[in-house]
Amino acid sequence: MLKKVMIGAFVLEAAQLAVIAPATATTDPSWYLGPSELGSGEQIYAETKAAAGGCFPGGPVTSPGLAAPIQWTVGGNFGTHGGFGNVVKTPGEYVATLTCSDGRKSTRMFTVTGVPPKSTAARAKGPQVAVKPVGTPRPGGDAFGLRPMAWDW
Repeated sequence: MLKKVMIGAFVLEAAQLAVIAPATATTDPSWYLGPSELGSGEQIYAETKAAAGGCFPGGPVTSPGLAAPIQWTVGGNFGTHGGFGNVVKTPGEYVATLTCSDGRKSTRMFTVTGVPPKSTAARAKGPQVAVKPVGTPRPGGDAFGLRPMAWDW
């Protein structure tokens, strides 16, 4: 009798896995790509956490809107994988694709506005003004206006 119960439980568990497994294999993995709107040539970040509904990456994040595929260079707890990349200079809406190690694919949208990031080269050019210090440092650690102590009582 015990043998029949064990076999029945095993068959029931196998049936449940057969029903559940295909449903989980088709779900869209959770991952982040952002910011969603960038200027031309700016940096974008991708991240997935396998333990929090994401997946283990099967390769880099790819897109025609990326200057190069985003490689997974950041790792951490909960199966975290992350990486940085730069977007192209051509304005438009682009689709990025994440391929998971189990074969699932997921996409995210981002927009390149064409506005270049602010540059320090746009500042007015001219001679730099030299800054001269006021006063001279005094020996004895006079940083707070204190004089060395005298011990002649």
